[in-house]
Amino acid sequence: MIFIHQPVAGASQMILERRPLELQEAIPEDSIWIDMVRPTREEDLKVESFLGITVPTREEMKDIEPSELLYVEAGARYMTGRVLSKVIDSDEPGLAGITFILRENRLVTVRYEDPQAFRMYTQRAGRATGNGPAIAATGETILAGLIESVIDRAADVLQLQGERIDRLSRKIFEEKGDPTTRNTALQETLRALGRHGDLISKQRESLVSMERILLSLSATYRTNKAPRELREDIRSTLRDLQSLEEHATFLSAKIQFLLDATLGLVNLEQNNIIKLFSVMAVVFMPPTLIASIYGMNFKAMPELEWSYGYPLAVGMMVVAAVLPYVFFRWKRWL
Repeated sequence: MIFIHQPVAGASQMILERRPLELQEAIPEDSIWIDMVRPTREEDLKVESFLGITVPTREEMKDIEPSELLYVEAGARYMTGRVLSKVIDSDEPGLAGITFILRENRLVTVRYEDPQAFRMYTQRAGRATGNGPAIAATGETILAGLIESVIDRAADVLQLQGERIDRLSRKIFEEKGDPTTRNTALQETLRALGRHGDLISKQRESLVSMERILLSLSATYRTNKAPRELREDIRSTLRDLQSLEEHATFLSAKIQFLLDATLGLVNLEQNNIIKLFSVMAVVFMPPTLIASIYGMNFKAMPELEWSYGYPLAVGMMVVAAVLPYVFFRWKRWL
């Protein structure tokens, strides 16, 4: 599907009007942002004919070589990044490859997912708020706004993950309960930490790909003497992105610490069980020794002829079992 965005004068500032484009409909000349969502081959050819560019395929967008992600071809600048998607509406968030193509004064985006950051930007760009600067009708400023929305969304995701990790931390170090329940809770905690760690890792990978795009744009704008406001926006966005990368690194380190702590608690629970079996083995060892002695088939065993020989042997077994238990309790090993 192709969505076109045209600048429209709002009540107090310029806004972007978004609408779908039918396959048989010509692309308007005043379209400054062409958003291609899961495009078909016919839609690729339509945009290629209109702008004189080559639209990358889905397989080409998955390439990890820097030369295939950031390049210039036929006067168009191609930049491919990865954006986190399906964070809220799915249990398996993933990274969606998105290609940004700058051609003269127009921006083309090619994507096969619908990240929340894009919805945030299109809603904001299509709404006149009455305050703030007007939206300049250029592909560069739309690209800067999209990347800023991606970073804002990344900040929201990292903040949410940080709050969830804090709750898990309190659960690990503060909650107590029945050993059986506690062991199950620790296993659930390990799974939750794994999920959070995977999400933060993907978010950090997304930030790194956006950083490559921003660094490339910054160098290009500095060489081409782009407007000062645009260069300042790129530098400010880059600083925000780098601070988020540091925050993601901190959260990853915290998750690693909590993983180590949880595994340590699991080991303690297992050691308690092993300790219990060891104590039981020591407690029953002396009675077993006594029973073994009086189970021998020797004639010269005077206790076998005593009237109270059996109660004496049983009493010795009980005493031999109680004494180690009392000793362990006295040493606070139990």
